[in-house]
Amino acid sequence: MSDAPPEHDPAQAPVESLYTHPASPFMRTESSLPPQVAGLPAPMSPVQSTWITYRSQIEIGLALLAYMMFLLGSVTILRGNPDTSWRYVIAVVPVAPAAVVVFLFVRRLARLDELQKRIQTEAFGFSLGATALITFAYGFLEGAGMPHLNWTYILPLMAALWAVGAAIFTFRYR
Repeated sequence: MSDAPPEHDPAQAPVESLYTHPASPFMRTESSLPPQVAGLPAPMSPVQSTWITYRSQIEIGLALLAYMMFLLGSVTILRGNPDTSWRYVIAVVPVAPAAVVVFLFVRRLARLDELQKRIQTEAFGFSLGATALITFAYGFLEGAGMPHLNWTYILPLMAALWAVGAAIFTFRYR
C-alpha cells in the first residue's frame, strides 16, 4: 500500500451507485422506450377507459333500450293491425333483445369472483324459492276469489326478490 492518493482522470465521469436516486414521489421516473416496446400497454384515452370500466353496464343498457324500442314498435303495430295473420310473430319480436339481455347478464355473472358468484347463487335461490311460494299462495287465493294476475308480473317479482336476496347475502358475508 502506498500513501499516495489515487490518480484521478478528469475525462472520466464518476460512477454513481445504484441507490443514488431512490424512488421518490416527487421525482417521476420514465423509460426512454415507447410504452409498446417497454411491454406496457399504450396509454388509453378517457373514452376507452370509460368503455372498459363500464362495458357490461353499457351493453346491458343498450340491449334494454333496444328491448323498449322493439316493445313500443310491436305494441303500436299490433294496435294498428289487430286482425292480421302475422300478429303472433310481431307480438314475440321483443323477445330477441330480451334474450340478448339474458346472454349479457349470464356473461357478466360468469366473470365474477368466487364470493360474488356464491352471493348471486344464494340470492337467486332465495328469489326462486320466494317467487314459488308467493305464486303458489296466490294461486290458492285466486281459487278463493282474488282476481287473476297476468304472468308478466312473475319476472319483475323474481328480479325484485333477487335484489333483496343479494342485499341480504352481501350484508351477511361482510
